[in-house]
Amino acid sequence: MSFDFNGDFVLLLEVIMDKNYQAKRVFLWLGVAVLIGGAVFGMVKLAGKTPTGQTALLADAVSASDWIQGDKDSKVVLVEYSDFQCPACKIFYLFLKQISAKYGTKMELVYRNFPLSYHANAALAAQAAGAAGKQGKFWEMHDVIFEGQDIWVRQNGANAEKTFVSYAQSLKLNIEQFKKDLNSQEVKTKIEQDYQGGIKSGVNATPTFFLNGKKLPPPTSYGEFADIIRRAISANL
Repeated sequence: MSFDFNGDFVLLLEVIMDKNYQAKRVFLWLGVAVLIGGAVFGMVKLAGKTPTGQTALLADAVSASDWIQGDKDSKVVLVEYSDFQCPACKIFYLFLKQISAKYGTKMELVYRNFPLSYHANAALAAQAAGAAGKQGKFWEMHDVIFEGQDIWVRQNGANAEKTFVSYAQSLKLNIEQFKKDLNSQEVKTKIEQDYQGGIKSGVNATPTFFLNGKKLPPPTSYGEFADIIRRAISANL
């Protein structure tokens, strides 16, 4: 795996995510506006591209084992492959919060893990979300992890794990069960299945989105992303 992206962009995103700026969300959005000009919107990329003229298709159909939010009977299904430690994924998390608030009852949102090996705590974060999911609170942990990204991303593995346990406490989970599930083979297997499904689907960046089974070109703004969803919903009424 390697970056197919200017490292300076990622460094700038990390500066925007720094705790000194995170306290005031407006700085984040200002940073997004400034940095949004890149064609891939600052996505962390893997080597390899979809051949020109071909549209990548989702290899693994949505199933009951997926983490799903919204209307499970909707004809509009958005699948996201994401890395909890990816700065661009956090920005798209903020976009999706707004999109879900506006269109959540008319679409189905599916989260799949795609932790990158050079993000030291990405897999552990995915395990924390999966462990919370075992107690019915995947999406709550998903949100808390992204909101706290600037904290745990700077910690070593042991301290990051303590942070995730504190998140579980704030969500009033059974802590002993959470700790057991956090490092369970079942949770790790689900993450690996997500990852391998992403590879089969031609995922080469985080985040990557598939709308009704077809890979989306990277949206370059919230407005563009929301409009894509709006048009898909209108077309399937």
